[in-house]
Amino acid sequence: MSKTYNIAVLKGDGIGPEITDATIQVLQATEETSNFKLNLQYGDAGFYCIAKHGTNLPEETVALLRRTDACLKGPMTTPEEVGAPVSAAVKIRKIFNLYANVRPCRTFPNVESLKPNLDFVVVRENTEGLYAGAEFLAAPGVGIAYRIITTEASTRVAEFAFKLAEKRKKHLTYVHKGNILRITDGIFKDAVKTVAKNHPTVTVDDQHIDAITMQLIKKPEFFDVIVTTNLFGDIVSDEAAQVVGGLGLAAGANIGDTYGMFEPVHGSAPKYTGMNRANPISIIMAAALMLDHLGEGEAAAKIEKAVTEVLSEGKVRTMDLGGTATTTDMADAITAKVRQS
Repeated sequence: MSKTYNIAVLKGDGIGPEITDATIQVLQATEETSNFKLNLQYGDAGFYCIAKHGTNLPEETVALLRRTDACLKGPMTTPEEVGAPVSAAVKIRKIFNLYANVRPCRTFPNVESLKPNLDFVVVRENTEGLYAGAEFLAAPGVGIAYRIITTEASTRVAEFAFKLAEKRKKHLTYVHKGNILRITDGIFKDAVKTVAKNHPTVTVDDQHIDAITMQLIKKPEFFDVIVTTNLFGDIVSDEAAQVVGGLGLAAGANIGDTYGMFEPVHGSAPKYTGMNRANPISIIMAAALMLDHLGEGEAAAKIEKAVTEVLSEGKVRTMDLGGTATTTDMADAITAKVRQS
């Protein structure tokens, strides 16, 4: 008897609808060759919703998310003006306590990377830090932002990262700036060290945030699981994505104890809206992460294998990979490989 999963789909802004539609095509092909069903339920979220609903995350969409097993989210534009709604992704992370942002970084065939055969993961604390959004104007020209770091959140994400490291190469690097941010990063460091005692098989080292940005260029093969606070994780994971080939291939998972949201790492690229030229692999790989999270590891592996085969052949390459293929071309090629599996 096949299992049915209720999946919320938020297409987002800019190139979001195009690459999300491409991913749905791949998911439907995967569903055809697997023993499960996907009940896709579409919701509104993103910049376009502000004019329509007065918010980028309507209550109806939050209610939809609560009824589903996971969320596939396209890229969304976040306004930068003071007083504008905060990021829809940040809101969802907080509402559902999606405390671990997991960003795999590995090389793909026929994709230029800094070094060959790289495979590491950045785990970013996802609910606090400077992304708590606690800032105010103290006086004209003087702004203050609170960097909120707690033992509870630091311990939780450290535990997640250590368990992941145990399944991989048993090596964890924690990233901080404890020589300057002695209180906040002191709390984070202490939490990691405490959790480490319960995972004696994992080798642990640490790096300052400025040092690791250099080391990711110098010797990225050294790393396995990198865990850090919210802003540092955002910065390091984007750098890591470029090290292995670019944001067009980078998928992200936002995971909590009871829910998960899966998305591409990159933004909405509004200048390419409707041009059918964006690389959909990032969100297709996010969909694979979603299936794996739901317990459908074989289906996730089918998608990853299909992506790898298409890139290995090198016949279909989107603009970011130096080719001329469209979003649709890439989706069709990956879909065909899935159906052959």
